[in-house]
Amino acid sequence: MGRMGRMGRARRLSCFVTLALAMAVARPALAHHSFAAEFDANSPVVLKGTITKMEWINPHSWIHVDVKNPDGTVTEWMVEGGTPNTLFRRGFTRDAVKAGMEITVEGYRAKNGANRANGRDLILADGRRLFMGSSGTGAPIDGRDASEKK
Repeated sequence: MGRMGRMGRARRLSCFVTLALAMAVARPALAHHSFAAEFDANSPVVLKGTITKMEWINPHSWIHVDVKNPDGTVTEWMVEGGTPNTLFRRGFTRDAVKAGMEITVEGYRAKNGANRANGRDLILADGRRLFMGSSGTGAPIDGRDASEKK
């Protein structure tokens, strides 16, 4: 094979690698959404329950909470928070929120009525509040977070 054939193959491989990398980087961006696309600012929710799982994933972390209903049954809720990095900067650690802990979450319910919410604050049993990171994503501004712009 001549020099030109090798160069053409190398160029095609380079284009393929560049395209594959571009697609890998773009994929997380496609999964990201604004608050208003999925959650209802007019449907605040307060959930009291037990953490069953914490998912430290991008672009949003998720806390799974078992909430006991008045009739004694249990409903699993998924509560969206900010990125793991955002939560770590605001006081969340793997020890601060772990399975088995009793918590209260204040947030906003999913528009489609699913047992999902966007978390505003997570309140620990000792009363400490951890901001879950929904400020700046289109969530209602209530002045509780100093970084909110009115």
